[in-house]
Amino acid sequence: MENFGLVLMHWYGENKRFLPWRDTSDPYRIWISEVILQQTRVVQGLAYFNRFMERFPKVEVLAEASEDEVMKYWQGLGYYSRARNLHTAAKQIMEGFDGKFPQKYQDVLSLKGIGEYTAAAICSFAWCQPYAVVDGNVYRVLARVFGIDTPIDSTVGKKYFAALAQELLDLKQPDQYNQAIMDFGAMQCTPKSPKCLHCPLQECCVAFASSLVEKLPLKVGKTLVKSRYFNYLHISCQGVHLIARRNAKDIWQNLYEYPLIETDESISFTDLQQLPKYQQLTEGVEVQVLKMVEMPKHVLSHRIIYTRIYRLEVSHFSASMQEYLQVTSDDLEKYPISRLIELYLEQGDGYESALS
Repeated sequence: MENFGLVLMHWYGENKRFLPWRDTSDPYRIWISEVILQQTRVVQGLAYFNRFMERFPKVEVLAEASEDEVMKYWQGLGYYSRARNLHTAAKQIMEGFDGKFPQKYQDVLSLKGIGEYTAAAICSFAWCQPYAVVDGNVYRVLARVFGIDTPIDSTVGKKYFAALAQELLDLKQPDQYNQAIMDFGAMQCTPKSPKCLHCPLQECCVAFASSLVEKLPLKVGKTLVKSRYFNYLHISCQGVHLIARRNAKDIWQNLYEYPLIETDESISFTDLQQLPKYQQLTEGVEVQVLKMVEMPKHVLSHRIIYTRIYRLEVSHFSASMQEYLQVTSDDLEKYPISRLIELYLEQGDGYESALS
């Protein structure tokens, strides 16, 4: 399709979004923006990008920061492995590339957390190198316009779309072309209710002609969604609270939370009190139960978290409690926490329920 790129570039000239990471050749700024936007809408990501860049304006500042601080500035964005990978990659740049962002595609690809899409975006946007980006927007545009029913999450599909994207790339303006097709997918050829009637590619769009717009692109499998049941014990003694860091390779890794008892199903407080972990924690101390907060279900990409948080005041910290970090309310603000705990701290009283 000879005019595909020309049509996209013309559309982009009239409709492109003006964003702070556009019109810059700074690979660091481009990198941070791309990682933030991987699982985040532009509207939400913009504020996080500005805040993150203000605190970590250069790669060396990011590399020298503590992981807790990096995670704190990432708090609320979710997918926290992205923040950990950013921090690790910043250290790689300082140690392996003398503090200068690498320019070769393979070197960029070697950095922790950077895949083919992000490497292509950085290299094309920063140095106009001829690498086509293939993200969700690109998959959707190509699948619909060319009527491709090969699943985008299959090995064959990934190779096919990558080759097609590279073939269509404008080698003279790879940066502008990549921005154009991504914006086109985000604004024109949207997942739901695309603007087909006013689309400049309508005449050559196979999906439109075949009434397949809503069915493309295809995917092989869906991620299994699992329900989990969290019972947090918000334990305090004279203004001091207990928290712990999640170290396991699980959701919210390296974020802080209250002592947690996870169960296979929702259970009553009476049943919770019979569990060995609860009894071990509260052994030998007087416990006053102040309230129970039942949080709205917390939906992640592959998990639904059902949470109850029990507010407990104790006479003193037991031996088992001494293993936890002890912080004041003011100190708690310094630690990175999940959005779930953040919502509890912001609106806990609004979710208060009777004990059950």
